[in-house]
Amino acid sequence: MSTDTSVRTPDHTRQGRRVREMRSVGVKVILIPFAWALAVFDVFVLLWILLSSFKTTRELIFEPWGLPASPQWENYVAAWNSANLGAGILNSVVLVVTCSLASVALGAPAAYALARFRRPSSGPITILFILGLGVPVQAIFIPLFVAFDRIGLIDSIFGLFLIYTGLSLPFTVFLLTGFFRSLPRDLEEAAALDGLKPGMTFWRIMFPLARSGLITVIVLQAIGFWGETFFALVFLRHESTISVALMQFMKTMQYTGARWEVLFAGIALIILPLLLLYIWLGSRLVDGIAAGYSR
Repeated sequence: MSTDTSVRTPDHTRQGRRVREMRSVGVKVILIPFAWALAVFDVFVLLWILLSSFKTTRELIFEPWGLPASPQWENYVAAWNSANLGAGILNSVVLVVTCSLASVALGAPAAYALARFRRPSSGPITILFILGLGVPVQAIFIPLFVAFDRIGLIDSIFGLFLIYTGLSLPFTVFLLTGFFRSLPRDLEEAAALDGLKPGMTFWRIMFPLARSGLITVIVLQAIGFWGETFFALVFLRHESTISVALMQFMKTMQYTGARWEVLFAGIALIILPLLLLYIWLGSRLVDGIAAGYSR
C-alpha cells in the first residue's frame, strides 16, 4: 500500500499542477482583454471630454465625435468664473498639498517609533491606529461639528484641514509602519556609532529611505482629499472646495442654459490635476503599494 501511494503521488501532483495552470490561463484569457478594454474605454472617454471642452455648442450638437474647428479657450475661462468653481479648485489644491504634507510629517515619526522602538505599548497603539481605519465618518461628524462650532471653525478651510489631517493619520501610520520595519537595523547602529541621536537618524537616514512609501501616502491622500464631499458639505457654508463648487456649478449649468462646452471644460479642470499627478508619480505609486503591503 505504501509503495502504491508513493508511485501515485507524482501523478496526482502533476495533475494538480495542470489544473492550476489551466485555471490561471483561463483567468488570464478572460481578465486581460477585459482590463485592456476598460482601459481603452477610459482613455476614450477622457479624450472625448477634453475635445468637447474646446468645441462650440453647435459643434457639440452636430459633430459630437469630430474635432473642434478651433480651440475655444474661453470655455475654460467661463467655467473657472462660473459658480465659484475657480475658488473651489484653489481651496482644494491648498487642502490637498497641506493635508498630505501634514499627514506625512505627523504620521512618519509615529510609524517609525512604533516600528523600531520595542516597547510594551507599541503593539496596542498600532492596533488603535488600525482600528481607526474602520471608524465610519457618519459616527463622528456630529461630535466634530459641535466641537468645531464652539471654537469657531465652522465654515473654515483651516477646520477642514484639521479634520482631513486627523482622518488621514491611521492610514498613514499603518502603511509607513511596514516600510520602516523592513529597513535594516544596521543603518541605525552605524548612525549611533557616528554619534547621531535617534531623532537625527530618522530625519537624515530612515526618512529618505522610505521615499517610495511617502510618495504612495501623499498620492493616495491627495486623491481622497481632492474628491471629498461629505465633510465639505457639512462644515462649509460660504467657503467652498472643489466638490461643493462642482455641485453649484452643475446647478448653474442646469438653470442658466445648457452650455455643454463650459460644463465639459469644468469637468476637465477637475480631472486634469489628478491625472497629471498620476502620470508624474504613477509608477512609484504602484511600486510603493506593492512594497508596503508585501511587508
